[in-house]
Amino acid sequence: MAKFFLALLCLIALAAFGFANGYEKKGEIGIFELKRGDLSVKFTNWGATIVSLLVPDKHGKLDDVVLGYDSIEEYQNDTSYFGSIVGRVANRIGGAKFTLDGVLYKLIANEGNNTLHGGTRGFSDVVWKVTKYQKDGSSPQIVFSYRSFDGDEGFPGDLLVTAKYSLIANNQLKLTMNAKALNKPTPVNLAQHTYWNLGGHNSGDILLNRLQIFGSRITVVDQYLIPTGKIEPVKGTPYDFLKPHTVGSRINKLPKGYDINYALDDGTGEYKLKKAAVVHDKKSGRMLEISTNAPGVQFYTGNYIKDVKGKGGFVYQAHAALCLETQGFPDAVNHHNFPSTIVTPKKPYNHIMLFKFSTK
Repeated sequence: MAKFFLALLCLIALAAFGFANGYEKKGEIGIFELKRGDLSVKFTNWGATIVSLLVPDKHGKLDDVVLGYDSIEEYQNDTSYFGSIVGRVANRIGGAKFTLDGVLYKLIANEGNNTLHGGTRGFSDVVWKVTKYQKDGSSPQIVFSYRSFDGDEGFPGDLLVTAKYSLIANNQLKLTMNAKALNKPTPVNLAQHTYWNLGGHNSGDILLNRLQIFGSRITVVDQYLIPTGKIEPVKGTPYDFLKPHTVGSRINKLPKGYDINYALDDGTGEYKLKKAAVVHDKKSGRMLEISTNAPGVQFYTGNYIKDVKGKGGFVYQAHAALCLETQGFPDAVNHHNFPSTIVTPKKPYNHIMLFKFSTK
């Protein structure tokens, strides 16, 4: 009996230690914060989501520059993927199906006949486990992990995924997403789906933001935003952001706004980081530079946001923010001319994003 009570006390002590260090119990959802210098970022393990990001403007004033909600319950009911990591395969898969090694896999269609961001219950709609949480010190970081099982939303094989957020320098946030196929080849394409408004989440639209995208080609899509397989140059089209200009200067030439994947230039090495995009909000002076080792970046201007009640009761509308989601090419499983998104037990997945904030 004495041994039983001793063991019980040990378990209680371990649980208390874990809670004090920010680890959640199985199935428990919490809020976690990392701070370094003037940069402060909050997360929830629901969807490994960025909940808020405070960074100074040119006068030193702090503002929250990401769209979001005041409660976890609102994130659980969210349909816009605010701040979350989406997968197992981000973006769209045409016809909600693909063939791999001679086997046809039928997925859950959640956008017409197509699969969007992993299906009806993708990685943005699950509880991730917190495996490391270091609030203080020289490298504040948090690591989320999730195990997706064979047949999850129709995808083959067991998959172990980790997402590590770390503040590596003043005003720099690094995200490393890894995935390991445990028994079968499977497609993997993770994306970080934060909606950015550098003027502040409640400052209005982003049409006057100046944007540069380091991609000279796009993957052309049909009316349902499914790639046709063609990769065409942006020069002379409304998609040309090779030189910085405002987001709104040509947006009226598109039906609803921007929602397209750019093939990034300047190297395709698996671990080599390259610039994907730079955004500048003139009024606040804030700048965001995104670098990645991924081959593409999805530029989206929040076209379908309408009357969404966000933080502090502020109501978000279309173009209230922009997304720059580095990724593999959409629907790559159905286009052999696109870079492969297939992960095997011998070929793991590694996706790095670096967010650098500054003022000008």
